[in-house]
Amino acid sequence: MWTWCQTRTRATPAASIAEALKVDFQKLILFTGLALVLVLIWQAWVEHNAAPVAVMTSQIAAQTGQSQTIAVNTEDVPSAPTTANTNTNTNTNTNTAVTGIPKPTLTSLPTGDIVVVETDLIRAVIDSYGGDLRRLELLTYPEKLENPDEPFRLLNEEGADLFVIQGGLLGTQGELPNHHTRYVADQHNYYLSPAADRVEAILRWQSPDGVGYRKVYTFYRNSYYIDIRYEIDNATATAWQGFLYNQILRTKVEQKSSGLGFFGRLPSYTGGVIYTPEDKYQKIDFDDMYDENLARNTPSGWVAMLQHYFVGALLPRGSSAYEFYSTVTARDSQPHYHIGYKSVEPTVVPAGRQGSLNARLFVGPKEQKRLTEENQQLELTVDYGWLTPISSPLFWLLTYIHRTVQNWGVSIILLTLLVKLVFYPLSAASYKSMAKMKNLQPRMKTLKERFGDDKQKFQQAMMEVYKKEKINPLGSCLPIVIQIPVFISLYWVLLESVELRQAPFMLWIKDLSVQDPYYVLPLLMGASMFGQTILNPTPVDPMQKNIMLAMPVMFTIFFLWFPAGLVLYWLVNNLLSIGQQWVITRKIAASGG
Repeated sequence: MWTWCQTRTRATPAASIAEALKVDFQKLILFTGLALVLVLIWQAWVEHNAAPVAVMTSQIAAQTGQSQTIAVNTEDVPSAPTTANTNTNTNTNTNTAVTGIPKPTLTSLPTGDIVVVETDLIRAVIDSYGGDLRRLELLTYPEKLENPDEPFRLLNEEGADLFVIQGGLLGTQGELPNHHTRYVADQHNYYLSPAADRVEAILRWQSPDGVGYRKVYTFYRNSYYIDIRYEIDNATATAWQGFLYNQILRTKVEQKSSGLGFFGRLPSYTGGVIYTPEDKYQKIDFDDMYDENLARNTPSGWVAMLQHYFVGALLPRGSSAYEFYSTVTARDSQPHYHIGYKSVEPTVVPAGRQGSLNARLFVGPKEQKRLTEENQQLELTVDYGWLTPISSPLFWLLTYIHRTVQNWGVSIILLTLLVKLVFYPLSAASYKSMAKMKNLQPRMKTLKERFGDDKQKFQQAMMEVYKKEKINPLGSCLPIVIQIPVFISLYWVLLESVELRQAPFMLWIKDLSVQDPYYVLPLLMGASMFGQTILNPTPVDPMQKNIMLAMPVMFTIFFLWFPAGLVLYWLVNNLLSIGQQWVITRKIAASGG
C-alpha cells in the first residue's frame, strides 16, 4: 500500500491526488458498509442455526423430568480465610476443605421447604435447604407482551438454565451454616402489607456446639434491593469467629431468540462482571471462569451476573476487606459457574454475646434510576461499550423527553430532531457541496467523454472544475463519518435500556425493542434511503453508482429485523435529511450556483 501511494504521488499532480483520495475514500466507505452488512448477516445466520440446539437441550431436560445434577462438595463452597492469609492476593482459588462443611455425593440440586415472599414488585422463593434465593419473578415485567399475567422469571432453579443466589458463613472451628445447611423456616408465606414498607423472612438453625443462627431476608416496597442478615447468638463459653460469603450459581445456556426473527439473539453480554476501586468495571465471562478461578482482594466493590436487560448483583456491606472469587463445578457434565465474594477479615462474637453479618443484593431490571441508589457504580451493568460517553447523555436526554411526552416512540422522534439540529451546520455544508456537485454532473459527463479511459487527466480536469467552483469533494463525506458514532451509540441505548423493553409507540408498534411485525418501518426507511440517493449527485464511476443503488436495498433487508425504535430513528433522520437537502438544493439551483 505504501509503495502504491508513493508511485501515485510521483506520477500524479497534487490536484489529481486529492481527487484520487476522495474517490478512494468514497469507495472505502461504500465497501466497508457493504462488508459490515454481509458480515453481520452471516454472523446472525450462524447464531440462528446454532440457537435451536441449546433450546432443544432445555426442552429435553424438562420433558424427561430430570433436573440438572451438581457435584456438591468442597469445590461448591469457598474456603475459609485465615488471619495468616488475610492480606494475600492470589491468582487462583485453592478450594481448601473447610471444617464442618458436609460432603454430599453427586445429586440433583437439593430442596427443602419453600418460603414465598411477595412484594409490590417481586415474588421470591427461598429454599430452606441452604437458605438459597432460588426463584425471583418480576411482577411488573411480563415474560411476553401477549401474556401480561406471566411475570418474567429472573432467578430460576429448574431445567438447564440455573440462576440461583447462595450464601453462608465460613469458619475453621466448629460447624457453621452454609448453602447446604437445612434451615427451619418461621413461616412459609410472607406478603408486604399495604401499610408496611418492608417484610422480613426468617430462617433458623442451631449448631451442634450450641450457637444459634438466624438468616433474615429483608424485602422493601418499590425496590429490587434485598438485604441479608446473619444473626449469631453465641451461647457458648468461647468466642465465635467467622466469615461471610455470597455467590451466584449460573449455567451457560444459549439464550432463546429475542424476537429479531432471522437475526436470532441480540448482541448483549451474558456472564459475570466485577467492580473494584482499583480495576473498575471488568467482565469475567464463562470462558474466563472455566479457564482459571478468580481470586481478587479488594476493599470494596461488587460482583454480578448479567443478561440482557436484567442483573443479579452481590453488594458487600460494611468496612471489611473482601476477596472476589469464582469456581466451576460439574465440569464433566454441564459446568456450573460460581462467582461471588467472601470477607477476609473475621467477625468475632464474644462468648455469651450476639452479633451479625450483613449483605445486600440487587436482583431485577437494569433501570438506571434504581441502579444509582447505592452510589456504587452499579449503573455500569448497563453496558453501552466503548461509546458510553456518548450513549449515557443520549439516554439521559431520551429519558428527560419521555418525562414530558410519556411515549418512547415520540421521545425517539424528538431526540432525532435535536440530534439533527446539533449537526445542522455540518449537514448544511455537506448538502451544499452535494448540490453544487450535482449541478456539475453534465460537465463531468462531458469531461468523461473527452478523456475516455485516461483517468489521470480526467481526475485532474475534474479537480480544476471543483477548485474553480469552490467545491470541497470531501465535504459530503465528513458529516456522515462524524454522525456514525452517534448512530451506534443510540443503537446501544435502544438495545440495552430496559426502559424501552415492551414499550409501545402507536398503532401496530406494541414494542419498540423488537422488530416491526409487519415490516412497515423498514420498508419506509428503505424508500427514504432511495430518496436520498436520488437527491445525491450520481457518481461518475459506474461501480460506485451501482453500489449506491444497491445500498438502500441491502439496508432495508438488514433493518427488517432491527428493533423498531432504531428503525424509527433512522427513518426520521432520513426524512429530516431529505427535507433539508431538498431545500438547500433548490436554493443552490435558484441562485445558479
